[in-house]
Amino acid sequence: MSTIHEKVRSRQRKTISLLREKQNADGSWSFCFEGPILTNAFLILLLTSLGDNDKELIAELAEGIRAKQRPDGTFANYPDERKGNVTATVQGYVGLLASGLYNRSEAHMIQAERFIISNGGLRNVHFMTKWMLAANGLYPWPALHLPLSFLVIPPSFPLHFYQFSTYARIHFVPMAVTLNKRFSLKNPNVPSLEHLDQHMTKNPFTWLRSDQAEDRDLASLFAHWKRLLQIPAAFHQLGLRTAKTYMLDRIEEDGTLYSYASATIFMVYSLLALGVSRHSPVIRKALAGTKALLTSCGNIPYLENSTSTVWDTALLNYALMESGISDNDQMITSAARFLRERQQTKVADWAVHNPHAEPGGWGFSNINTNNPDCDDTAAVLKAIPRKLYPASWERGLSWLLSMQNSDGGFSAFEKNVNHPLIRLLPLESAEEAAIDPSTSDLTGRVLHCLGKAGLSSDHPQVEKAVQWLIRHQEEDGSWYGRWGVCYIYGTWAALTGMKACGVSHNHPAVKKAIRWLKSIQNEDGSWGESCKSAEIKTYVPLSYGTVIQTAWAAEALLQYEKPHHQAVTKGISFLIENRHYEGAHFTYPTGIGLPKQFYIKYHSYPYVFSLLALSTFMKVSEKEEEK
Repeated sequence: MSTIHEKVRSRQRKTISLLREKQNADGSWSFCFEGPILTNAFLILLLTSLGDNDKELIAELAEGIRAKQRPDGTFANYPDERKGNVTATVQGYVGLLASGLYNRSEAHMIQAERFIISNGGLRNVHFMTKWMLAANGLYPWPALHLPLSFLVIPPSFPLHFYQFSTYARIHFVPMAVTLNKRFSLKNPNVPSLEHLDQHMTKNPFTWLRSDQAEDRDLASLFAHWKRLLQIPAAFHQLGLRTAKTYMLDRIEEDGTLYSYASATIFMVYSLLALGVSRHSPVIRKALAGTKALLTSCGNIPYLENSTSTVWDTALLNYALMESGISDNDQMITSAARFLRERQQTKVADWAVHNPHAEPGGWGFSNINTNNPDCDDTAAVLKAIPRKLYPASWERGLSWLLSMQNSDGGFSAFEKNVNHPLIRLLPLESAEEAAIDPSTSDLTGRVLHCLGKAGLSSDHPQVEKAVQWLIRHQEEDGSWYGRWGVCYIYGTWAALTGMKACGVSHNHPAVKKAIRWLKSIQNEDGSWGESCKSAEIKTYVPLSYGTVIQTAWAAEALLQYEKPHHQAVTKGISFLIENRHYEGAHFTYPTGIGLPKQFYIKYHSYPYVFSLLALSTFMKVSEKEEEK
């Protein structure tokens, strides 16, 4: 074989060797799930407001924040957010102040203050951060009551609580309880934030949204809200009790709520607002579980919002098998056993919209037992050799197929949770977080799993999903990916999914997508896309390529192009260069939790996706040689 093939093999061997060393004794892999500084800042606020004297932990959290502050005093959500981000800067500034280790007179704090004030003060901060400030006595609660009687409405009604996405519900409940109670813990290290904004607003619309550029017809939503507010007081009290039960029923074994640090922190405030003692077992366990999520991300202390252990282990095990590691290898079988043990077999919230399905999905985190999702389930099914656990495998596939939406696509956590009224809520990012619609990346990734399972395009559910993708292709030939950055991610997921199910290279949608991928390739053979794409819903190139996005694009092209095509060989050449496995090419965040707020650096991704692209290149090359 040629020199490029030898270098590919060398890069594969190096990655496989590293992964062997990093595998845990239980078969899993633990890679950092690194999001914004929000989690560090929020936990510092909670601990110091509670009087928790865990000084070492608070210092580590503050160190993690300070390490992310830019020389000009700002904080950003992603590297090329050049002017900084006002919400992130408020989070960082308040977190540092609350730690007690930094004061306002320090130069970097003064710089942060100036940036916040020059960008409108606290008015333009995301409502979740305003909520956290209010819960610590640093911002006024809005002139608003959130009718928790909404929780009591049966799912048989046209609009009910379970029309919200699962990730919106688990945060909405504790936030609503705390807001309605007007509860706050005064933080001793931050007397006031009036120096940042002397005109803090109680206006509910300004309070809940900082992106009020768009006009919405809210008449139907207001009419429904007004009816909820007219419900007798007894129902509101019932709503409070229902909210408390809702949270307590979804606490994981480690004490966290749904295994999310953010939701757990919010739950602690809400339970305190409901009169639960800060010394109670439920709050002590919640704090211990949240503290246990502290890890080191590139030697920087960071509080993960959850672990990503199931997700990383599934992706890595599949990538290793695709790279030629035998499914009898102990590395593969021990990972498969770990994954098998985390299959979720109890009925949970997903069953509200899918009541007749047997449970059998997988969740994102190793401590998650309440919240399976389609993406993790599809990933695990590809990562577990079918012969090892056939009954579990079939049960997982059955659950995944049952989660297909009525429009033919697949969403993340639930089925048919896309109510038009919920989209209209006057909340920043409502369309991104309050609902859970079909997305191109989820639909493509599920199709890839189904194709690997032996289902082809003539299967009725596969056909519906393929048609959904075709209908949702962008004009330029790309697909928008909700959970990764962004158009490259969505296009990779769509093309690999369609190819796995037998969609021909002659299909117009395929040809259009291939043309688009070639058109955005950089001169050095790489691909790179900015997180800004998620904010303006238009492809925004980076000034440099990343290993992850180059791997996505190269693997997508290899579904339908020859391995010796120039675009392919240039992309593969980029991926085998050692110098690209460090610095900005290696570390740019390519995952999305919430556009504009929560971008994710998956520390496993460069290994996962480079392995997949390189193994695909070798397989296609070998087939070409056989001809």
